[in-house]
Amino acid sequence: MVRGQNVINVIQGEFRIASHPDDLITTILGSCVAACIFDPSRGIGGMNHFLLPGADPRDRQNIKYGAYAMEQLINALLRKGAQRSGLEAKLFGGASVVRTLSDIGQNNAAFARSFLEDEGIPLVSECLGGTQGRRVRFWPQSGRAQVLKMQATREEPMIAPHVPRKPPSLASDAGDVDLF
Repeated sequence: MVRGQNVINVIQGEFRIASHPDDLITTILGSCVAACIFDPSRGIGGMNHFLLPGADPRDRQNIKYGAYAMEQLINALLRKGAQRSGLEAKLFGGASVVRTLSDIGQNNAAFARSFLEDEGIPLVSECLGGTQGRRVRFWPQSGRAQVLKMQATREEPMIAPHVPRKPPSLASDAGDVDLF
């Protein structure tokens, strides 16, 4: 929590918009991508957090997919008074956090860049790719963003070594206790 701020958390498959000077939108990303889109002249902005690029051919209105998440965010900004010609964007995330999985992070990042280009929305800043997750803070009224890269984790889950458990012994003294 940031003192004096109205913190708005965005989780996977969500988007939020805001325009008050005390509003702070935040999320945590791995391979997902967050687009922060804002109209600096109107002081309004928002953030989405999508899991997969493109759209689901069976359900084109699923916000976990980039196409729908981007459309929802842009349309909500326009309904609140943002001007399409004044929109700017910042992109975050798209990390390759687990090497054994397909490179969904790279695909998410490529999709987001392409979407913005197709829509004519300038990409003014990005922090995409790599192997580290990110915590993103976005102040929608000003368009200011802050990224904290998280410590990289091991690719394999850490497994505690097997230590054979010693069977409990019968205590010869009545006051002894075996902890196991």
